[in-house]
Parts: sequence; C-alpha cells; structure tokens
Amino acid sequence: MTSDSLIAVDGVSKTYSTRTGRVEALLDVSFNVGKGEFVALLGPSGCGKSTLMMIIAGLLDATSGQVHIGNTVVNKPYTDVGIVFQNHVLLEWRTVLQNVMFQIEMRHLPMAEYRARARDLLASVSLTGFDDKYPHELSGGMRQRVAICRSLVHDPPILLMDEPFGALDALTREQLCIDLEKLWLGAQKTVLFITHSIREAVQLADRVIVMTPRPGVIDRVIDIHLPRPRYAGAVATEEFAHLTAEIKDIFMARGVLRM
Repeated sequence: MTSDSLIAVDGVSKTYSTRTGRVEALLDVSFNVGKGEFVALLGPSGCGKSTLMMIIAGLLDATSGQVHIGNTVVNKPYTDVGIVFQNHVLLEWRTVLQNVMFQIEMRHLPMAEYRARARDLLASVSLTGFDDKYPHELSGGMRQRVAICRSLVHDPPILLMDEPFGALDALTREQLCIDLEKLWLGAQKTVLFITHSIREAVQLADRVIVMTPRPGVIDRVIDIHLPRPRYAGAVATEEFAHLTAEIKDIFMARGVLRM
C-alpha cells in the first residue's frame, strides 16, 4: 500500500461453492485507490464487480487476499463508509427526510445536529421541498438521489457505489452523473464506482479499472485526464471519444463486444 492510498486491494480472489460446482468470481485482483480519488471499476455483468465491492466493505469474505482501508485490515463490516446499491432500498413507510436520517438513527448520532446536514444534501440534488414525501411519490431518479444523500449524511470518507444508475432511463442517468460529479467536487470523498457503462466510467472517474469476464481480473487501468466538470464540454471532445474507443477495443478483444 502506497503512502497516499486509502483503499488497498491485495491479491483478492473469490470462489463460490454452488450446487453444480465451484465458480471463480475474482482472481488475484490488486489495486489502490488514493484519498480523494474517483475510481471506476468497469466490466461486463458477472465479472465480480459487486462481489469485490462487498469484500471491500467487509460484507463478504475473500477466498484469498486482503483489503486494507488506511491501516485497518478489513475482516468484518467496515462502518466508516457510505454505500449506494443498485436498488435504492428506501423504506416505503418513511418519508424522504426520515429515510436519510435512518443512517443517523442506526449509528446513534445526534439527530438535531445531522438534520440540517440531511436537508442541505437533499437541496444539493434538487430535492428541496420533498422532505415529507414518501418513496412511492418519487420518480426512480429522485429515489436514487435520496439513497445517495443517505449514504453521505454521516460524512464518511469513502463512498462505494454499485451500479447506482443501472435501472434508470438514459436522461435521468445523465443528470445523476452531473449531480454526483458536483457532489464529489464539493466534498472530495474517495469514491469507488462500479459500472458496466463505458461512457459513465470515462465521464466520472480519475481512473478506470477495466475488468475481464469471469473470473474477473484486471485487464487494464486507464488514467482519465479530462478537465472537470466533465459535462460542461469534456464529453464532446476528441479525447473523450478516444478513451471510450480504447475501452471498447479492450472489450472487443475479450469477446465482450462483438460485431
């Protein structure tokens, strides 16, 4: 682990035992994520991306290898982290504000102190005035914004995001990419963002870690040096097109994409 790394994944492999035999999900995966860095983990469905995120969060044991966060070996659930899952997993019987504050209740933190922060986060993603709405009264994109606010309300240094925009329509995904980059630029959290969208990865990340089909191994790490904020023009540049084409070529060579 280098001195400026916050997350270090060292030789992580994961094998599942199933009814029909053993399945290798990950094989000898190693990488670091620096403090304040936005890293995208990009790969096809089934390559072990979500498994790896669960191992980093301490919610799943690796078959071999280790994960360090700072000086801590992760061998149990790591609590100083925010997690956004593929599904918003909001509690339907709680209002928007109550859903965001659920994180504070579970951590036994002072409610009055964090309520103002919760409202500020909701305002930052254009949800002012929706405090008292219930999840069924919101669009899919609005629900996912609430989930992001819930993951950040306790001010964790690390945000783990598992394909958080995968179930949304294209226009809503575009807007949430803009919202997320704005939040990250303001807070400078360390983000590990899992996706199978090439465009999303290049638009958001400082580095893109490209994974192979199962068993997931790292094929290539691509540095992204596009100016920020990205949506303000970077996505229309020749460099953006070159980077997305480079990643497509990797997937073509692996048979993930076929003509």
